[in-house]
Amino acid sequence: MKIFFTFLFTILFQVGFSQSANQYFEKIRNNEAELTAFFAQMPKGGDLHHHYSGSIYAEPLLAHAIDEDFYLNTQTMTVSKEKQTGSDWILFSTLKNNGELDTYKQKIMQKWSVKDYNNVDYPSDKLFFESFMKFEPAIKGNFEAGLLELKNRAIKENVSYIETQLSTIPCAIKTDDLAQYNAQLRQMAANKNEKAVMQSLDSLYAIFIQKEAKKYAADFNTNFVAKMHKELKMDDKQFTMRYQNFVLRFMEPVDLFKNLVVAFISADSSPLMAGVNIVSPEDGETSMKDYWLHMVMFKYCHSRFPKVKYTMHAGELTLGLVRPEELTWHINAAVYTAGANRIGHGVDMAYEENSYELMRYMAKNNIPIEINLASNEFILKVKENRHPIILYKEFGVPIVISTDDAGILRTNMTEQYVLLAKRYQTISYTDIKQFVYNSINYSFIQDPAVKKQLIQDLDNQFKTFETNFSK
Repeated sequence: MKIFFTFLFTILFQVGFSQSANQYFEKIRNNEAELTAFFAQMPKGGDLHHHYSGSIYAEPLLAHAIDEDFYLNTQTMTVSKEKQTGSDWILFSTLKNNGELDTYKQKIMQKWSVKDYNNVDYPSDKLFFESFMKFEPAIKGNFEAGLLELKNRAIKENVSYIETQLSTIPCAIKTDDLAQYNAQLRQMAANKNEKAVMQSLDSLYAIFIQKEAKKYAADFNTNFVAKMHKELKMDDKQFTMRYQNFVLRFMEPVDLFKNLVVAFISADSSPLMAGVNIVSPEDGETSMKDYWLHMVMFKYCHSRFPKVKYTMHAGELTLGLVRPEELTWHINAAVYTAGANRIGHGVDMAYEENSYELMRYMAKNNIPIEINLASNEFILKVKENRHPIILYKEFGVPIVISTDDAGILRTNMTEQYVLLAKRYQTISYTDIKQFVYNSINYSFIQDPAVKKQLIQDLDNQFKTFETNFSK
């Protein structure tokens, strides 16, 4: 009986702390500075929608390019380690000797991130997606420094887990002799002939396995991810990291499927690989043309590797970006056809066909939505009540809050929660706390013991955090 009353007292005591935190939160929710201080200290669990290259801030990337004396294209602000043809390419050491380096530093920052963006001179979505290729050479060969930057920043703002999209998997399998499949697959997709697509994918899968797809997956897992993860001691008592494989939407069908097969093999064979994703602008010409085909490819790979989890960028679209009819089916296809375990962005939900039924299905089947507020505002100009977050909440779809590309967007996880609290007054502290727990519960961590420990850590962290508000 004594044990029971001790347990009951502990529960009531903690509920009181939570109520005190909620009361303080409601008091400050319209003050951005006070919210920032509040959320900076609040445990934030995991960041599940996270692009490695887009999450590194421009300053260390630029410093690396200067230290290694890369070439800079003075027109586009693209860097290269190797000498390129054309008079626009100049070594950083030459710019420094000419006294021009500081001027170009400012220009580079404005092309590699949203710094100083004025919403006038250039389309925001183009600036965002073009930035990746400009700084990509400074990413290669410098992954270790980037991972440590992300870990240290996460710990400082009380983020305990990141599920990052680290890198595509290098794969030298030649596909020139398979080019005829591209037209065939697209014709089958145009006719929505799923059975024929599946049969063609079966043939391609056999070819890729014969051409040693498993070797490329194993090499990536062992000699790149696991080696780096261990040497950097990424996992410790404060922080855990896992990695998503991804494929690029703009590739031709055969090449995309080849990479998808390798990505699924990789995720199926290493506990460090959390799952698979598909990236690149969803409104791109090839992305739009092959969208349904991509969904069937994911469905096929799931049939081969049923244990592998996958999340999909879907519905990262808005009115004006594409034709209205294209807003009606992307999330539907990702959920019903591809069988996605999570949906990234999902901004066009209000336009989706039978959206109420779709959200009920997502809620019933525990398919979370990854909400990226700063990203959606900058790239799509969708914010406040144009954003469907309250729609998702009212239909019971699990919500997780993420940064997307914090480096390019010059944001962090704390700001996502500040935007959430300030803009959406019907979202309570209790809701926000649930979103934080969702970020661990709906993560793709393979080891149940690791997930259980992260949840226990969250319990302790919230207990400490909420104790502050009982005073």
